Amino acid sequence: MTPVLLADITVFVLSVLVGFEVISKVPATLHTPLMSGANAIHGVVVVGVMIVAASIDTTVGYLLLFVAAAFAAANVVGGYVVTDRMLEMFRR
Repeated sequence: MTPVLLADITVFVLSVLVGFEVISKVPATLHTPLMSGANAIHGVVVVGVMIVAASIDTTVGYLLLFVAAAFAAANVVGGYVVTDRMLEMFRR
């Protein structure tokens, strides 16, 4: 295991722990707006997928790229669906 990989894994694990701790402290009334905004921000992941797509040249890479693109797109669409539902509550 290289030092760079170990550092990447460490950052990932710490970000998961911090993210879980922060989200667990959010009251239920604010959870939906927070998650809808966070899911919409995942559009950045779609941009990342497009950037990575330019350098992929293996079958496994294409497979992982497809999975990443599908998850990112589903997350973005889900964020907008949740936001739309939330805004429906305020319409007459």
